[in-house]
Amino acid sequence: MRAKDRLGQRGERLAEAYLQEQGIAVLDRNWRCRDGELDIVAAEDGCLVAVEVKSRRSLDFGHPFEAVDASKLARLVRLLAAWAQAHGVRSARRRVDVVAVTGAAGELSRIEHLRGVA
Repeated sequence: MRAKDRLGQRGERLAEAYLQEQGIAVLDRNWRCRDGELDIVAAEDGCLVAVEVKSRRSLDFGHPFEAVDASKLARLVRLLAAWAQAHGVRSARRRVDVVAVTGAAGELSRIEHLRGVA
């Protein structure tokens, strides 16, 4: 496995644990369809949430949040609707969150959570 993939998997595990500590229920991980992938699908207070996880070893090449642009957010909104349809979920409220995980393996990681970016 490539180092980049290991970093991403580690970030997703840390993000999942963080979300659960915040009282957010994780419903699915790495859900794929022909249009793309959702890192984490969660639920909080009756709201269905797509969580995009971005991991970086450091901020040398920019903050992880900078990697999520308008086209990525639009795709995440479409993917969350597809997930809801595939799972028979008719939640009226939906949102997209982004979780940034910064730090290499063996280091203390910083986790930042932006709620409702889309």
